[in-house]
Amino acid sequence: MGSGSRPLDFPRVTPEPPFKIAHISDIHCGGAHFVPSLMDRAIAEINDMQPELVVCSGDLTTFGFKQEYREAKTYLDKIECEAFVVIPGNHDSRNVGYVHFEELFGDRNSVLRVGGHTVVAVDSTQPDLDEGQIGRGRYGWIEECFSEDEGAFLRVFVLHHHLLPVPGTGRERNVVHDAGDALECLQRARVQMVLSGHKHVPYAWRLENMFILNAGTVSSLRLRGNTRPCYNVIEVEGAHVSVWRRYPFHGQERIIQFSTETLEFEKYTARIEGELSSRS
Repeated sequence: MGSGSRPLDFPRVTPEPPFKIAHISDIHCGGAHFVPSLMDRAIAEINDMQPELVVCSGDLTTFGFKQEYREAKTYLDKIECEAFVVIPGNHDSRNVGYVHFEELFGDRNSVLRVGGHTVVAVDSTQPDLDEGQIGRGRYGWIEECFSEDEGAFLRVFVLHHHLLPVPGTGRERNVVHDAGDALECLQRARVQMVLSGHKHVPYAWRLENMFILNAGTVSSLRLRGNTRPCYNVIEVEGAHVSVWRRYPFHGQERIIQFSTETLEFEKYTARIEGELSSRS
């Protein structure tokens, strides 16, 4: 536990079943390290879970080629969820791949309102570059999207690149170039959760009034240290939110839990940090 000296008491304020979000990322179809059985298993688990929302935060492909996109579309079409958010990652914008994304998945920026929650997703990629950028020209649009539903219970922002450095992932050359201004924009929009991928390492932070949740790679063996393929499951019960790292075939463990009202939280990331640390 990483937030306090005593266990925190998180009351469940509603008797209804939790609102579930399955967050997958970095599929990397077409690559030598893509494992179809992992993707098939994750899809089966997600369908059994019956989430209210599925988010795929980019890197569907390896090189952005059309056949890779078609393969990714075939897999994602097997997920049985009406509310689906998908954005491109830096690998998807290679070789003008964003053209194929638009043909097969639609707009690269989107707004979805589901279950009383608002989800704004933005393409943070730049053609043929690993670095990300939101862009000042989109700050107003982002804030406007969230302001249109002042009664939204959860305000969720989705992008591929991470807004904060991820432990154990080396030199931070791929963080969003305008991360500082983007974070200020999200603060003004009163965003509560940010979902991202990119570095293949799951992690969680609290920054001011936001919780930033990173997902690992669901189906690739391009792994850092001793991490494993995984995806995140987010359960929302009233003001209480739990985030789990789930391994295809191998169960799950909690990453963080927090309250959207009091902002109290407990982190359980010591195991992740251990998977990325040397003994010396």
